[in-house]
Amino acid sequence: QVQLVESGGALVHAGGSLRLSCAASGVRLDTMGWFRRPPGKEREFVAASEWGGITSYYADSVKGRFTISRDSAKNTVYLEMNSLKPEDTAVYYCAVDLHYRGSYSSADEYDYWGQGTQVTVSS
Repeated sequence: QVQLVESGGALVHAGGSLRLSCAASGVRLDTMGWFRRPPGKEREFVAASEWGGITSYYADSVKGRFTISRDSAKNTVYLEMNSLKPEDTAVYYCAVDLHYRGSYSSADEYDYWGQGTQVTVSS
């Protein structure tokens, strides 16, 4: 049974940092993605790490501030978030892509999802 469990969400002030974790069980890390759903908005792509962890992709809104990484020994993927802004407030989800379908930034690409962790950035 595949399970993804996010953790690390919190309330932080603007300019602060957080590191989110996503622990996977029942599956080896493959291509991994982070998405977020801001209040009242649709889910949006944040970052993805291709199988092997060499190539990463980022949404323009987080490029230069967020970093996706992985620890294969711990079967865990991370999202390091720096210089946080109030508009980063959202529920953050990790997901695993087991069968490439053409677009890492599309939610439809991913096969399994975690339950989400809340990040709130105060101004």
